[in-house]
Amino acid sequence: MMEKLFIRMEILMNKTDKKIYLILEDGTIFPGKSFGANKEVIGEVVFNTSMTGYQEMLTDPSYAGQILMPTYPMIGNYGINAHDVESNKIQVNGFVIGNLCDYPSHPMSQNTIREYLEKNDIPGIYDLDTRAIARKLRDSGVMMGILTTSNDISVSLDKIRKSPRYGEFDVVSKVTTQNIYEWELPGSDSNKRSFIDLINRTKKTTKKYNLVLFDYGVKFNILRSLYARNCSITVVPKNASLEDVLNLDPDGIVLSPGPGNPEFLDDSIEVIRSLAGSKPILGICLGHQLLGRAFGAKTFKLPFGHRGGNQPIRELSTGKVYVTAQNHGYALKSDNLSNDVKVSHININDNTVAGLVSEKLNILSIQYHSEASPGPHDSEYIFDKFIEMLDKS
Repeated sequence: MMEKLFIRMEILMNKTDKKIYLILEDGTIFPGKSFGANKEVIGEVVFNTSMTGYQEMLTDPSYAGQILMPTYPMIGNYGINAHDVESNKIQVNGFVIGNLCDYPSHPMSQNTIREYLEKNDIPGIYDLDTRAIARKLRDSGVMMGILTTSNDISVSLDKIRKSPRYGEFDVVSKVTTQNIYEWELPGSDSNKRSFIDLINRTKKTTKKYNLVLFDYGVKFNILRSLYARNCSITVVPKNASLEDVLNLDPDGIVLSPGPGNPEFLDDSIEVIRSLAGSKPILGICLGHQLLGRAFGAKTFKLPFGHRGGNQPIRELSTGKVYVTAQNHGYALKSDNLSNDVKVSHININDNTVAGLVSEKLNILSIQYHSEASPGPHDSEYIFDKFIEMLDKS
């Protein structure tokens, strides 16, 4: 038995000792070891400060086109399971971590993160100083980067220069659904129960709302959270027309989060503007930015984005502060915002717009993730406020 264990450890060491490099567009090189798929990828390098939830991060469509780095030092220690996913595949281009755990310890674990990346054809790098990378990105701003087995910096920088930058192409088209469909709670979600799920199992619901959700990169937990509040949800592509939506006769509209630059979604903005006032609308993250743009606000790229489970938000009407989960690289400027729409929340760290509200137009939006996954569930009340808006309308 011991001999077999040593053989397995030797094979594992040989497999993971392969040299690989993370090279940033400014020429900084970080050597590490390879795990996951054996391939070269380019993407915008970003970091997330959450202490748990690496599987949710990997499957969050808002990370499409990016190379993700959690700042928490050990990744893989509780393994991978079939329930903690936020979409049907890994969405990141590459994964950068400090310490890799190949022997997870959790009763729900079904395989390792190494196996998970290999199965999804995603490359990873470990055994480097993620704190140094995070500090660099905080000081210099997010950069394009490459994961490669070559340490030839000039060749890698040339490849980065020839690749489109993250904000220069439409990422949402890669993650949105291609078809209109009605969402139902999958059987695999039966073990993923949030606190609100348990509440709804113990009380009778007397009314059901039909919602249309624009999929710009929706996370499963948004769908779960609305489903738990007795809503049926029809998911439509990002380019669904006004006629497509009205033919479904919804009680309300939800604009999902998603990746990339909102400037590439002007067609959606026209539909949103046409729906405003006729149907209650909830916008989350990218959906919030699109609502703002529909009513005159501009968007801009943040230096290194807000990504993690510890972003403080103040609700202006009450003064209450919430710790929120966030994942976005763009934000709204409120300078040209229509008088019909007001700023409802701000991010305490940098005073960026974190929410919009309009009683006249039945609009509610937030620049954070009310569904968490990963992160605190303090903001699930936003779903309840939206239900109240549906009740009144």
